[in-house]
Amino acid sequence: MIRVLLADDEQLIRSALEALLNLEPDLEVVASTDNSTDAVTLAQDTVPDVCLLDLEMPPADGLEAAAQILATVPTKVVIVTRHARPGVLRRALATRVSGFVTKSTPAQDLATVIRHITSGKRYVDPEIAAAALTAERCPLTDRELDVLRHSRTTASVQQIATHLHLAPGTVRNYLSTAMGKLGARSRHEAAEKAWENGWI
Repeated sequence: MIRVLLADDEQLIRSALEALLNLEPDLEVVASTDNSTDAVTLAQDTVPDVCLLDLEMPPADGLEAAAQILATVPTKVVIVTRHARPGVLRRALATRVSGFVTKSTPAQDLATVIRHITSGKRYVDPEIAAAALTAERCPLTDRELDVLRHSRTTASVQQIATHLHLAPGTVRNYLSTAMGKLGARSRHEAAEKAWENGWI
């Protein structure tokens, strides 16, 4: 049996997926949750063969959870997303994720993907892969991405500085440079552009 962990904050999708995967003769859903924190804990407790993680769920995204899981558990991770942005695929592959599929993938096809990656292979949805090949490369540095990532959820420069252990002036410089590179009029606009491209 291939043991699977599910993490998705949408109850209906998670329940339906769990029921459909459990119908497969060689798959068993051993744990499920609606948040990334519990996903990491459950993965460490149950050591599943495959973790299916929603890209966007609280409190951290699926890629952050994937990084924590893969650092501590001998498992494979498949990211499932509604927002298949090419930049996110690049981040996922850098995190050593084994699969990347959209939420529109039929359950039977997803079961095939799970079998595929447990045999040591990778799977990326063909449309996402094609889009990633033609997408614009990220022009931002890691630090510029960090400050923009926090700009989406943090109110002030001081809070970002505290969170990243930087001086407020340094944060302003990173934000200004990022805004210039992206042609944005504000840090919030720059953060939104970076998010839309899947860079954060």
